[in-house]
Amino acid sequence: MINPSASGWIDKFLGQLAHRQPIAQNSHEFYRAVRDTGFIYGHVVSFNNLDKNETKGWTTEETTKAALLNTLYDVHILITNETDPKAFISRAIAFYKQMTPEGFSLLKKVLPTSPRSQQLEEILEERIKTNDNVFSRSFSHILTNALLVMDVLAFRQYLLNKEIPNEYLRKLEEAVLSIVSLALKSKNKTTEFDDLLIKLFGSSVRYTKFSAIKDDDLSKLELNYFHSKSEKNYLLDMAGMAIWTDGAAEQSEVDFLYRLAAELGLDDEIAAESIASFDVFIRKNKKNIPYFNYSNPVKHFYDHAANNVKLLIKRNKARFAKELSNNGELVLLLTHSTHRNLDAKEKKKIKKQLLEICKTVPSLTIFLLPGGSLLLPLLIKFIPQLLPAMFNENLEENE
Repeated sequence: MINPSASGWIDKFLGQLAHRQPIAQNSHEFYRAVRDTGFIYGHVVSFNNLDKNETKGWTTEETTKAALLNTLYDVHILITNETDPKAFISRAIAFYKQMTPEGFSLLKKVLPTSPRSQQLEEILEERIKTNDNVFSRSFSHILTNALLVMDVLAFRQYLLNKEIPNEYLRKLEEAVLSIVSLALKSKNKTTEFDDLLIKLFGSSVRYTKFSAIKDDDLSKLELNYFHSKSEKNYLLDMAGMAIWTDGAAEQSEVDFLYRLAAELGLDDEIAAESIASFDVFIRKNKKNIPYFNYSNPVKHFYDHAANNVKLLIKRNKARFAKELSNNGELVLLLTHSTHRNLDAKEKKKIKKQLLEICKTVPSLTIFLLPGGSLLLPLLIKFIPQLLPAMFNENLEENE
C-alpha cells in the first residue's frame, strides 16, 4: 500500500506507473482524461491506471498531493515520451525551483543532500500546504485545489520550452480571475456572495493582484496568449464552475460560456462538452463534496464563517475589550460604522488597527492567515453587538 504521508512514497508510486502507456496522444485527449478524474474541478475521484484499493483511506490532502504528482508525471510522458521516473523527478524539481516566487516557502524545507525523490516529496507537501488558508479549511479545498492545475499547465510549458515563459503564471492567473469575475457578472442577478467568490479565488493566487483583474469586457482579455487546448479548456471549465449554483444555469450564463469559447477559438461543441462534463461530475459526486451540497455554496461559507467569527469574539470577549479600550480612535471609528458608511481611508485605518489587536490575542490570529483579512468585515460587524456597553459609552461621550 502507498502512504502519501510517509517518506519514500513517490518512488513507490512511480514504480507502479513507470512502464505504463500514455493516457492520451494529444493535449485535448490528455485534458479530457485528467478532467474525468476530478482534478480539474478540485476534487479527485479517481486515478488513471491506479487501483482504487491503493487510495483507500487517503485523506483529501493525500489524494490531492498524489493527484498532482500523477498529473505532472502524465504530462511529462505526453511531452517527452519518457517514462523514466528519475528523469521526471529531476525535471519536476527544476521546474518548481523556477516557478517559486522570491520569498515563497515552497523550497525552504528541502535539503540539497536529500535524495531527489524526497526533495520532490517535500516540495509537493509544501505546495499543497500553500492552500491551507482560512478558506480552504472552512470552505473545502475545491476552489484552491482547482488552481493546482496551473502547476500542470506551467510544467507543460517548461517541458516544451526548457523554461517557464516569462510572466506565464501571472497571465494565467489573471485570465482565470478575470474570466471568473465576468462569468459571475453574466448572471441576471448577482449577489454579495458572487463578489466573495472572486475574493476566495484571489486569496489563493500568488502572482496576481486584484488591481490587475480586467473584468469589464471579455474581448479585452489577452486570451490569444494561450494556444494549448488544455489551457483553453481549463479557462472554460473555471467559468463553468464559477456560475454553478443549483444546477439550473440561466440562459445568460450559457450564452457567456459560448462567447468565451469563441474568444478562445474553441468550437461550440467544446463549450457544450464543458457544460455537460461538469454537470455529469456533479450529479455523480455531489453527495461527497461539501461545497456542492448547498444551493449557494458561497453563502453557506459566509454564514459558517460568520458563526465562527462570532464564537471567537465571545470566547475572547474580555481580552478583546481590554485591547479595544486602549485604542479610542478605533472604538470611535467602529462606533461610526454602526450608523454610517466609512470612507476608504477610515476602512483602511480600522483594518490596520484591528490586525494589530489580533496579533495580541492568540485565538484571533486566524485573521492574519492567508485570506483571513477578508473576514474582517464580519469581525467589524459583530464587535458592537457583542461589546455593546463600550460603544454606547462612546456614543454618549460624543453627544
